[in-house]
Parts: sequence; structure tokens; C-alpha cells
Amino acid sequence: MNNSLGIYIHIPFCIKKCRYCDFCSFPDKDGERVRKYTDELCRRISEAAQGCKDYTVDTVYFGGGTPTLLPIDRFERIIEALGAFRISDEAEITAECNPATADHEYLRRLRTFGVNRLSIGLQSTHENELSALGRVHSFVDFKATYFAARDAGFSNISADLMYGIPYQTEESFEESLKNLAELSPEHISAYGLKIEQGTPFYKMRDKLPLPDEDAECAMYLGMTEILSEYGYEKYEISNFAKKGFESRHNLRYWRGEEYLGFGVAAHSYFRGERFGNSRDIDDFLRGESIECERYAVDEKEQFNEYVMLSLRLCEGIDLGEFQMRAAKSFFEFFPKAKTLISEGYMRENGGRIAFTDKGYLVSNTILSDMIEFDR
Repeated sequence: MNNSLGIYIHIPFCIKKCRYCDFCSFPDKDGERVRKYTDELCRRISEAAQGCKDYTVDTVYFGGGTPTLLPIDRFERIIEALGAFRISDEAEITAECNPATADHEYLRRLRTFGVNRLSIGLQSTHENELSALGRVHSFVDFKATYFAARDAGFSNISADLMYGIPYQTEESFEESLKNLAELSPEHISAYGLKIEQGTPFYKMRDKLPLPDEDAECAMYLGMTEILSEYGYEKYEISNFAKKGFESRHNLRYWRGEEYLGFGVAAHSYFRGERFGNSRDIDDFLRGESIECERYAVDEKEQFNEYVMLSLRLCEGIDLGEFQMRAAKSFFEFFPKAKTLISEGYMRENGGRIAFTDKGYLVSNTILSDMIEFDR
């Protein structure tokens, strides 16, 4: 039996940490930690591959941090280490990239190594908003990187935006959406700002010039209409794609499929278990185990994950599949759904049930209520 597998590789190095970011990332001024990190990463990848002979890898995702801060020979070394797995000829291989961290030659070589999808962090097309976020690039830098990637042979490019950020208005967010969509990347992600504890924004939270809740809701609700005019279809809470360009790797997460994560702060779901690594880069560099959690996903948790992750997607839940899993109809499981449909928070169509855009705004509350029901 041959199963499919995704691989996530965490590259935890950045030029500078953004003010809102709580991701695991570190500076590396002299390049020594980068060298040691990639050596250790390759060792662990090769070791893990020995236990995965019955799997074919069809998605690989290099996240960060800023993966394109790696010297290109280091990136090549990791790609070579991945060869210990059986990699599908049609695998989607994504690298995150911050603007101005990779020139044409770097991107051309990435493409020759087999990386075929680039995810570029933009966040805004307005300089005052980028500055407030602590980004180290401009919209001009983004466009230079974007066109260099096109010239280097990338025909699948994603870009990220944020809404609800300092100094942003409904009008400036609409301009960012249109400015980006006019460049015609294949995929656009748009995430609401979350102020996480331990970040500079958390310390500044009472003084940040943020749009109010009504404005932020209007930004979210307006996205679908604006991007649909440019040929993008919403397929997940925060993700839009041209037809056929949905992120296959992220769909793996949302559909409860297996993946292995490598590097500090990386997580995995494999053979019925979830396990994750700590942020301890020093222990990682010493070759020590940094696994900080591991647990079997029991039947109840599997079901909860199925409900929550399926409802992140615009396709929602297949009502027939739900009945097979739960031995009851969705409306027996969650009677409030009928009210939510009548109030415009959920929709039933073609044997499926899903959130509307209005419902996504309060989806966390609805989902929390939903999984409390006794099955």
C-alpha cells in the first residue's frame, strides 16, 4: 500500500522580527547557525525517510522565518536530503519568500532544484502600514521579487496580505487587494491581525492605531467580492485562488491528511499521532531530541478535528459523509444549524453545509458551541 505524505520544513531565520510576529525565528549574523541548522535538518530528514518507504511525498512546504535567507547551496543540500523520500513527479514544492531576500539568479536556481511554488509575504501595498508592521521591504521591493520570480520560471505564486493592521482603513485595504490582484498571482491569502502575547504589538496594544471592529468586519466581508472580480475563488476562511491553484499542502492540513514536520517548532500528524518540536534551537543543533509533545488522536478528537477543519473550507461538510461518521444527521448533531442557516451564518447546498462569509466572522464561537454537543 502506498500512502501520500506532506513534508513541512521550518527555516527559523529572519533579517528582523516583525512587530506582530510570534513565529519561531532567530537572527543569524555570521551564518554559522544556518550552516549547523541545515546540516542537522538534513540528518533528521534522511533518518525519518527510512521509516516511510510505503509513502509518496506529494507536497513539501518550506516555511519560516524566511527560507530564502538560506544560502542557495544550503537550500540545495536540503532538497538533496529530501531525495531519501519517494517524491512524486507532480509534487507541489513551496518556499516562502520575503521581498528583497532573493534575486533572479537565486530564484532561478530554486526553480531548477524543483521548487515550483513561491509564497511571497507582502502584507500591504502601503508604505505607512508596512512600516507600522515592522516589515523591512516596500511594495516596490515586492514587485521586483514578483517579476524576478516570473522571469525565473515560477508559474504558481502566492502572496499574503493582512487586514485590521495599524493605520489601515477600508479604502486602503481595498487598494491593497486591487494592487495585488492586478499583478495576477495565482493565489492570495489575507489574514486578520492577531495580537499575540510576547510580541512588540502586545506591549503596544493599548496605543496601536487599529481600525475598529466594524471596519475590520467590512474589510473581511468585502474581500470575496473584490477578489472574485479578478478571477479568484475563496476556498478557505482566508485563502483565494484561481481555478486549480489552491494550496495543496495547506489543504492537506485542513482535510486531516498526514504530514511530517522537520526543524524547531515544527509539528506532525502521522500514523494516528500528533507530535511537535520545541523552539529550542540549541538542543536541535546539538542533535538532541526536541520533541515536546506526542499523543494519539482518539476517536472523539478525530471527529472534532474533522468538523472544525472541514468547516474552515468553503466546500464545508458533506452531509452524507457526516452521517456515516456520526451515525446521526448533522441537524440531529447540531440542531442550532437550522437557525444559523435562517440567520445567514451557514448555508446548505448540494448535500453540503458550510459557513457563509458572515458566519466565518463568528466561526470560532459557533464551532466551540458545536463540539460541546454530546455525540
